[in-house]
Amino acid sequence: MALGDISVAALAEPDFKAIEHQLLKLDRHLTLRTFVDGYSLSQFDRNIWVALRSNKAAYAFLRKGSLVNLARWFAYIEETHPEIQAEIKVADDAIKSKKAAQSKAGSSYNVALQDTEKGVVTRFPPEPSYFSLLFYPAGHKTNNSYSGYLHIGHAKAALLNDYFAHDLYKGTLILRFDDTNPSKEKKEFKDAIVADLELLGIKPDRPISYTSDYFELLYEYAIELIKIGFAYTDDTPQEEMRDQRFKGIASKRRDESVEQNLAIFEEMKKGIALGYCLRAKISVDNPNKAMRDPVIYRCNPEPHDRTGTKWKMYPTYDFSMPLVDAHEGVTHALRTTEYADRNPQYQWFLDVLKLRQVHVWDFSRLNLIRTFLSKRKLTKLVDNGIVWGWDDPRMPTVRGVYRRGMTIPALRDFILKQGPSRNMTFQDWTNFWATNKKLIDPIVPRYTAVDSKDAVVGTILSGPSDVYTEEKPKHGKNPSVGTKAVTYSSKILLDQADAKLFLKDEEITLMNWGNAIVHNIFGSNPITSIELKLHLAGDVKKTDKKVTWLSVEGQTLIPAELKDFGYLMTKDKLEEDDNWEDFVTKGEDFYSVSKAVVAENAKDLKAGEIIQLERKGYYRVDEVYAEPGKPLVLFNIPTGKANK
Repeated sequence: MALGDISVAALAEPDFKAIEHQLLKLDRHLTLRTFVDGYSLSQFDRNIWVALRSNKAAYAFLRKGSLVNLARWFAYIEETHPEIQAEIKVADDAIKSKKAAQSKAGSSYNVALQDTEKGVVTRFPPEPSYFSLLFYPAGHKTNNSYSGYLHIGHAKAALLNDYFAHDLYKGTLILRFDDTNPSKEKKEFKDAIVADLELLGIKPDRPISYTSDYFELLYEYAIELIKIGFAYTDDTPQEEMRDQRFKGIASKRRDESVEQNLAIFEEMKKGIALGYCLRAKISVDNPNKAMRDPVIYRCNPEPHDRTGTKWKMYPTYDFSMPLVDAHEGVTHALRTTEYADRNPQYQWFLDVLKLRQVHVWDFSRLNLIRTFLSKRKLTKLVDNGIVWGWDDPRMPTVRGVYRRGMTIPALRDFILKQGPSRNMTFQDWTNFWATNKKLIDPIVPRYTAVDSKDAVVGTILSGPSDVYTEEKPKHGKNPSVGTKAVTYSSKILLDQADAKLFLKDEEITLMNWGNAIVHNIFGSNPITSIELKLHLAGDVKKTDKKVTWLSVEGQTLIPAELKDFGYLMTKDKLEEDDNWEDFVTKGEDFYSVSKAVVAENAKDLKAGEIIQLERKGYYRVDEVYAEPGKPLVLFNIPTGKANK
């Protein structure tokens, strides 16, 4: 029998009847052979083994042992070449991951995207400018929310586009900057967006593109619209134009000749007709106001950071997006439901200009209680010094929540669990941080700290005569985290809050040491000092109070500042008539600091490292301890339980 008679593809068929004859051929072929092809394990042998192991029908039949030669060969490969099984595990894990994605926390990814069998190309199109209103006239409302520093709402859009392209359909993700706004801050924000996307683990499959790469193409499309009677120039004042669109009144310029519109559009290009804009001629009174002759070009004489002074007018987001999507080969435009009324307009441009189809899918924005994700509002907080900057741990930016201690895997998991549903909901921050806790709790090292305020000195009457250290695990349930040196002596430091609860002659547990009897308590409010007697034979399971402590002797305690942060807003959800500035959190509810000392074994902590201070919570190192007088700065990481 020729090897060509055996097909790996045929062996993958799930129907046993379809593969039975192939199995019989293989069994006969292996009667006097160790391998299917040659005298050692060949790629053909590997491919056949993987195909049979992956096929439930074939694998079940082989386990019966009916085909002796084939079963012998299969078992031999399995026993002597375990590396092949790793290939099976990778394939199985991919299938399981895809299935799990269909129901992440109740969210379905089975949204029946059209034509996915032809390939999937998605895109994330942020605008690298301060915020859209710097360019557009006063009162204009742009739908491009992906501008400036990315917040976690933007992260949802970026991650979903990435997830659909890479995880679900093995397709392509495009990162394109919608740089139709010639403002001076663009490079700063472009760099910030690229860095934030890299932090999220999002990698586009092509070099970064820009809408400005296609200004000439867009200009030609605009000329074509004018020539076929679907665009006209208009100098109606902004407020009057807004009123006309609202009332469904046609502009007096709507029926100007093609020749006149082309002439004025050319003057707009040269920067002469600055009072004009170009509008698409779609409808005057369509019930969907987005279809009422939208503006597609605006004049702006400022130089562009990539094209210089070549252009004095720039296309709008609504005009450029569908055209560039079609040109770049985007198959599926995934975007938030705030664009839903723009979808017919998006399709209109594709149809009128006879461009390739791009399928649109809308998903709900990520909304969190006591938070606003408006770029204008967040910018005002930064500009007015209410927060420290875009990476302030109170800010809902990617770098803000990361600085506070949100891990990227947990952030990705939380967002992807929201799924691509169109249902609008307000998420609770407790769920956000609970996701993070599940990830960090099993792996972060534990350290000990004592509050500096009214710290209590404890004397161990039966304590060690000499100071000594012992290596203790950094994580009691995870030895792989490593060990730390713990110092023991007869002088220790305790939290005032713990000491206040002690009773004379009570047996307590000193964590990582053993039990002790409270011999004497000095002072009352506050407690000034206590005396203890070690009782290491005591049962730690029978004590009610298990307390942390630090040796005063034998180590240099590290000063630390423990910082905690609250919500941006004092109200869960703003109403339409609310003045948002009235609900910005202030005072200690927004930001508080407590001082502590930490064991010397924490001296080598690095910036960005996440730890747990035993019985105090999880913290992220914001500033390391580098020199005396400069404390270690730790940011408290919410766990989902506290109301923070």
